[in-house]
Amino acid sequence: MRRFFLYTVAMMAAVIISGCGFHLRSAPSLPDNVNAVIIGSAKAHAPLSRALYKRLTVYGLNGIYQQQITEETKSGVAVYLMPEALERRLLSVYPSGQVAEYELIYNVRYKVQFPDKQAILANFEVIRDYQDDPDQVLAKSRELDLVLEEMRVEAADIIIRRLSSQANVQQTNL
Repeated sequence: MRRFFLYTVAMMAAVIISGCGFHLRSAPSLPDNVNAVIIGSAKAHAPLSRALYKRLTVYGLNGIYQQQITEETKSGVAVYLMPEALERRLLSVYPSGQVAEYELIYNVRYKVQFPDKQAILANFEVIRDYQDDPDQVLAKSRELDLVLEEMRVEAADIIIRRLSSQANVQQTNL
């Protein structure tokens, strides 16, 4: 009887979930004529370009640095990363006047060039709150580096997800 009840609950949950339109998303899709994502940047070996290269493999896409272009990869989409910018904005202070919390704003600007199409300029921000505890001063720079690396990974994911929608925009502008 208990097994029947659990089976019924599982079936009802599956029917409810599928009935509301829920479905798993697939990996970002690029047009069929795109073989690879070519990564270029204003600075050689920029941290964001390395993060983007690593994240492309997670999504099952082929990433190539601009210096490694061959004949078979010329049909790839080119992503050119502009210099990154990190700003710190004061959020709160302690009664003593010391800074308690910052807002880190990571500005990303890039240009996307699909084969035989016009380039698209895009930008966005990744924002994080960063608490600065004056009693814990050791390894603050390392902690800030880790937060910045997480922001770069998030920025790389945003760029990859946007490639699919930017490809759709390019196809509708035929």
